[in-house]
Amino acid sequence: MKYYIIAGEASGDLHGSNLMKALLKEDQNADIRFWGGDLMQSVGGTLVTHYKERSFMGFAEVIMNLKTILGFIKFCKKDIEAYKPDVIIFIDNSGFNLRIAKWAKELGYKTHYYISPQVWASRAGRVKKIKRDIDAMYTILPFEKAFYSKYDYDVHFVGHPLIDAVSNRELIDEKSFRKEHKLSNKPVIALLPGSRKQEIKKMLDVMLSVIEDFEDYQFVIAGAPSQDYSFYKSIIGNRDISFVDNKTYDLLSISFAALVTSGTATLETALFKVPQVVCYKANAISYQIAKRIITLKFISLVNLIMDREVVTELIQHDLNTKQLKKELHTILNPEKREQLFLDYYELEQKLGGRGASENTAKLIYEAIKN
Repeated sequence: MKYYIIAGEASGDLHGSNLMKALLKEDQNADIRFWGGDLMQSVGGTLVTHYKERSFMGFAEVIMNLKTILGFIKFCKKDIEAYKPDVIIFIDNSGFNLRIAKWAKELGYKTHYYISPQVWASRAGRVKKIKRDIDAMYTILPFEKAFYSKYDYDVHFVGHPLIDAVSNRELIDEKSFRKEHKLSNKPVIALLPGSRKQEIKKMLDVMLSVIEDFEDYQFVIAGAPSQDYSFYKSIIGNRDISFVDNKTYDLLSISFAALVTSGTATLETALFKVPQVVCYKANAISYQIAKRIITLKFISLVNLIMDREVVTELIQHDLNTKQLKKELHTILNPEKREQLFLDYYELEQKLGGRGASENTAKLIYEAIKN
């Protein structure tokens, strides 16, 4: 069978690579062509375009880069027509993927979607388009199945792929890791400022502004695979701060606490049982637009899944040095940490067991084989 997979961002690359591995087990003759990143490329198949080339965050940024985005959409359609896949698999990345899905469905391609667009967060009207354009939806958050059922759309809850990604990682020796990256023996506070340039610029500077008040800890930046160190250095300046490139899971495995940009990383940090403060600051225009269309009580996946505030969220103007210091002190408190560990355990139970990628691959293969 011929599979055409479209993923964007580092998280899409991670989940796409695990899905590809599972598809190759299900279908030994699988021929895979994809939009993704280094992790997907390491599995095999043919990389069409790397996600680094089309990573735009926020409403304002998308508008400013609209011509480029439309060029990618046109190219993607031509590439699909030339490849003639048995199925197109979309992974998250709704702004791009739903446009391709509409076109693909009209031409009779089989359309499957792994990791639902966040229609439960804003613009629920998109469910009508999803029902029209997507043959099968595979969701990874427990509340999504109930959400879609309200619109008479039956979806598959397959479990969350991060359970496997965290559980199956190769364990490291902490002493060797600290030596390799020139880290001291102080407890580590990880800084996860995101993966896109726009969000790193917004987040990292304020994260770094608190380090002088916590001399008993070592702050370490988790470098994203999509960015070079030179970009981080332009923000770090002369500050004495440690940096670990493209080894976020290894860093989290030895971390005592973390400051984390809202997104998939908040859930990853929780699965590593690391107390965290969630940070979010967007372009002013993008934030004002988002405020008017997003109807959620929370922005972090941890709180959304638990349906209550488990981790503190510092959003836009609340994300400042004073507030960040206060909340970081709070998660270093033993009593608060104990409660967080109990909440994280409950969160993991809600996410279901292992096997999200395998479950999805089996469902896709059976659907297109028949």
